[in-house]
Amino acid sequence: MLTSLSIHNYALINQLSIDFSSGLSIITGETGAGKSILLGALGLVLGNRADLSSLKDTSKKCIVEAKVAISNYNLKDFFEEVDLDYEDITILRREILPSGKSRAFVNDTPVNLSILNQLRSQLIDVHSQHQTMELSDVNFQFSVLDALAKNTSKVASYKRGVQQLNVLKKELENLETTQREVNLQHDYNLHLFTELEDANLQAAEQEELESKLEKLNNIEDIKLNLSEALDISVNEQSGIQNLLQTLENRLSKIAPFSKEYQEISERITSVKIEVDDIIGELETANENVEFNPNEAEEINYRLQLLYNLQKKHYVNSNEELLTILETLSEKVSLVENADATINQKKKEIESVSEKLDKVALKISASRKKVIKNLKSELEELLSELGMENARFSINIKPTKTYFSNGKDELEFLFSANKGGNFGELKKVASGGELSRIMLAVKKVLSENIQLPTIIFDEIDTGVSGEVSNKIAAIMQQMSKHMQVISITHLPQVAAKGNNHYKVYKKEVNRITTTNLKLLTIEERIVEIAEMLSGKEISETALTHAKELLN
Repeated sequence: MLTSLSIHNYALINQLSIDFSSGLSIITGETGAGKSILLGALGLVLGNRADLSSLKDTSKKCIVEAKVAISNYNLKDFFEEVDLDYEDITILRREILPSGKSRAFVNDTPVNLSILNQLRSQLIDVHSQHQTMELSDVNFQFSVLDALAKNTSKVASYKRGVQQLNVLKKELENLETTQREVNLQHDYNLHLFTELEDANLQAAEQEELESKLEKLNNIEDIKLNLSEALDISVNEQSGIQNLLQTLENRLSKIAPFSKEYQEISERITSVKIEVDDIIGELETANENVEFNPNEAEEINYRLQLLYNLQKKHYVNSNEELLTILETLSEKVSLVENADATINQKKKEIESVSEKLDKVALKISASRKKVIKNLKSELEELLSELGMENARFSINIKPTKTYFSNGKDELEFLFSANKGGNFGELKKVASGGELSRIMLAVKKVLSENIQLPTIIFDEIDTGVSGEVSNKIAAIMQQMSKHMQVISITHLPQVAAKGNNHYKVYKKEVNRITTTNLKLLTIEERIVEIAEMLSGKEISETALTHAKELLN
């Protein structure tokens, strides 16, 4: 329930803070006093769009803050889902800066307007004659039936199933589309795949083959230079090996005489060891140099195959060819396994559909059970509200279509006159009739589910006498189950409130402001008397006001 509302610098309001209580609260005031401003401010903190025109003083920011007791609304999961701190007394705040920028907060955490709008539907329900057109919306009609049928958990389960079914259908559609596209290229892809697979590609093969071929193409130069290098190294008279041996012998003889000679001798020995090792490798390399024309031809053939494949696929390496091979393998495999995959997906769809059908049947059966009582209660209430001949025709028709809330089509028709034809509410009911129908619907709902705070904005316009008394009585009964706030011009309704607030204008320093105050018993008598007789309050009006309050 709404526990308090604070408004600063909004429209005609400088500063206003008011506390609300449970039960039935009444708001009255002269036309133009600012009742719509209060609703506008409340709408702002609940997520309505705003602009600079909302600011009374455009040099200061506008702040609207509402405190709402939410312990009975089962909102902990929602708060966790949107990552907000849950508090039993939750504070909603909206700020509009002079720059026009708007900010919103829930328990001091910044939020976007979509979060406020989601909370709005669960916290405060505002109804005016304009908003009673919601009665003609089939989703609202279904929500009434489902609320009475206690279908909340079943509908939630069904919706999860529909989401799963839609995902599976989309996956099947994508599989079938992909299969059609791939089938068109399957033969060509299979040819390309087989060609690459038969080539037995190795990642580093090309570089190795090119190196071997380079050696074979220069075999004569290699052989000549290796031979000459060996001759230079091992010639008995002038070879490097023999010269190093002589040098080592000479230095070894003087090494004992000085540390300096010892170090030079050791370095020459190291060089000789390295040279001996190199000469050994030169001898091995020279012995292994053979020209094999067949090997060169085979390498040339293999390299040409690789070059042709790379040119065909517009790449420059075996690594890229192997990537293409993997992609082609997936495409070929997809076609070869497509039927099995598609059939498996169809089985999943069939399984989910069967489960959904069972849930939809339960939802439909529950709806049908409550229709008779709903019709009876609505017609009885409307009769008390001056619509003695009001009749409803509510029918459920099962279909094969998976709608968002079940598989039913709903026919919700109305007739206001005896012997009249049934028709859609928006076509056959007047604005005043829709207001009373909405009141009756909300009355029935309030006795079956936990409704949020409801605000009736002059929903009793155009009625008087005994009907207004009955409207007041219905609101009083509803207030036993929920918080009800009624903005009214009818004294009969105003007298039934547990609390009575008055909206009024006041001029201070030639500036008009809107104010709201909770009336005392004496002030309330005067207000109701004024509603009965106008500004000139008579003793009769005061007496009547006291009678109404009693």
